[in-house]
Formats: sequence, structure tokens, C-alpha cells
Amino acid sequence: MTPRATPRATTRVVILNGGSSSGKTTIARRLQAVLPQPWLAFSIDDFVDALPEKMLSADSGIQFEADGGVAVGADFRALEAAWMAGIAATVRAGANVVVDDVFLGGAASQHRWEQALGDLNVLWVGVRCDAAVAARREQQRGDRTVGMAAQQADVVHKGVRYDLIVDTTDTDPTDCAGTIADCISWLRPAATPTTA
Repeated sequence: MTPRATPRATTRVVILNGGSSSGKTTIARRLQAVLPQPWLAFSIDDFVDALPEKMLSADSGIQFEADGGVAVGADFRALEAAWMAGIAATVRAGANVVVDDVFLGGAASQHRWEQALGDLNVLWVGVRCDAAVAARREQQRGDRTVGMAAQQADVVHKGVRYDLIVDTTDTDPTDCAGTIADCISWLRPAATPTTA
């Protein structure tokens, strides 16, 4: 769980990407608890819950298939783009934000976020979890379509570039949050200048 890149200055956005039941939402909440300044947390689940019910079964909306697959259409993408732009505007207005998402399109999903966030400083975090462990969590939760966790465990990471990868298979979400917090550069004290 070591960073793959040196954190950039003044991180304002943390994007957590991982499959269903990988622990993203729990990490986001724990991250809010350990960061010294307030951070807002937004989730793709919040976005889906905000959609009109008719979009949960329409070809142009989002469909959850019996085997755990997820298909999205044009109306979903249009509203998703507006949601992403709204999060970017929230950050530009002064808030720090953690987003937990599921990059169903892998690199294409990351590209949509990059377009929305523009020049904002983002810490990209991959949240990995063994597919079998995620599937057990999915079953215990009882609020997800069975098969979703296994289907998403690897596909959401295809082609995605990360600054940091955490793995919740055997690591507690609090420890993962601590690792992420350590990578948010503004938390580190400024170096004291030395005089000759």
C-alpha cells in the first residue's frame, strides 16, 4: 500500500475507484474522520439513488441485470456528466471532496472525471479487494445483486492510472484511510527553512 507517485501539492479531490463491496464507502467515511479539515463525501450510489425511478429500468438509464451486470444508457451518461461537473464546482467553491465511484468503463470512466475536474488536484486511489471476499461481503450485505462484486472486481481497474492502490482484502478500512491521508500532501508540515 505504498504510493505509486509523489503526492502533488494541495490535494482537493480524492477519487476512490473499486468494484461493488470493495469497501470504498467505508474508506470514504473513515477518511473524513481522520482528516483534520472537513471533507465532503459523495458516492455513485448517492447519484443512482437520486435518479427518477423510471431510469432504473430504461435502456437510456441504468439497468441492473440478474447476473450482477450493469448497463447504462445515454440519459444516465448525460446526468452523470452534470453530477461530475457539480462536484467539480463544489471543489472550486472551496470544499474538499472524496468521491467513491465504480469505473464500469475503466479508463474511459477515469477520462470522464478528468474532463470534469480539469486542473483540480486529484489523488486517484484504486480500492482493490479479492473477488471472492467482495462476493462474501455482497452476500452479507443483502442489498446488492448477487454477482455484481465478482464481475466488477477487476474490470473497473482496466487501464486506470492511480497515485495509490489500497487492498481491503485483509486490510482494515481505517488503515486504508490512514494510508490515503498520508498521501494528501497538505497534511504534511512544511519544511522549516534553515539559515546558513
